[in-house]
Amino acid sequence: MLDVVALGELLIDFTPAGTSQTGNILFERNPGGAPANVLSAVTKLGGTGALIGKVGSDQFGFFLRDVLKNQGVDDRGLRFSREVNTTLAFVQLDEHGDRSFSFYRKPGADTTLTPEDIDFSLIDDAKIFHFGSLSMTDEPARSATKAALAYAREKGKVITYDPNWRPPLWESEEHAKENMLFGLQYADVLKISEEELVLLTGTGDVEAGSRQFLDCGVKIVVVTLGPKGCYYCCAAGSGFLSTYDTKVVDTNGAGDCFFGTMIWQLSRYGGTLESIAPEELAKMADFANAAGAVCATRKGALPAMPSEEEVLQCKTSTPLLKLE
Repeated sequence: MLDVVALGELLIDFTPAGTSQTGNILFERNPGGAPANVLSAVTKLGGTGALIGKVGSDQFGFFLRDVLKNQGVDDRGLRFSREVNTTLAFVQLDEHGDRSFSFYRKPGADTTLTPEDIDFSLIDDAKIFHFGSLSMTDEPARSATKAALAYAREKGKVITYDPNWRPPLWESEEHAKENMLFGLQYADVLKISEEELVLLTGTGDVEAGSRQFLDCGVKIVVVTLGPKGCYYCCAAGSGFLSTYDTKVVDTNGAGDCFFGTMIWQLSRYGGTLESIAPEELAKMADFANAAGAVCATRKGALPAMPSEEEVLQCKTSTPLLKLE
């Protein structure tokens, strides 16, 4: 059985890599895409995972397939488009390592995934089904995502969800909210940023906003807070946790690493999500904080995921970040 099957985008992140002799910015080709990053985090920690997605029949698509294989991610669910090229994202980093994006995705191959492309037997074999909102920006991928969600729910799979707000990829904020809220109906476990929490709940109060999600049927909520760490919440309790004081080089993929690490731990949890104790959830979130902190010390996204040993080393040798 697979620990996690994820559906969604697999793409190329072009990240800054210095300047040429003539002063032009150089970009480095890096594999990325939030669902693929999550799977890479899972497999690097020793778990198993498979991706359902679509890339172009081009040099980037074949490169991404090979990367998945090298990361130990099952690629049986990957499809290739002969009509549309692989999606590209150009990432700019500021002095703190924070990101902004420009996408070449009108359309991109990931948006052309159809319900007929889906290998539903992969979902049958999974403990957890993971998805994000970006597979719902356009048809036919929106219909494919909805079909996979309905199937995963019917089969009783744990469903994990990352809204992953990327404004340039939606036709409007209203369209984004409508589809993000649709996805929320299926979520057992939700990872969300502060910005996304405000978008979907109308409040910047992390505790009150998270309670809204629990009231909607979500069983576990984790809110990533950047350098402030994270907030975790379940029916039995909640709390804030500081992250680890590592030297940030590139935050691209750090949130996916955090969530992939949470998902990996939940795939090994013996109890039900409804019965999880706050103390157990706090341990998981702390471990995920350390994983995300290690990931942020490295360039790129998908290949930057740490091993279990590296996360444990961070926890034992790195102090918690203290903000003034």
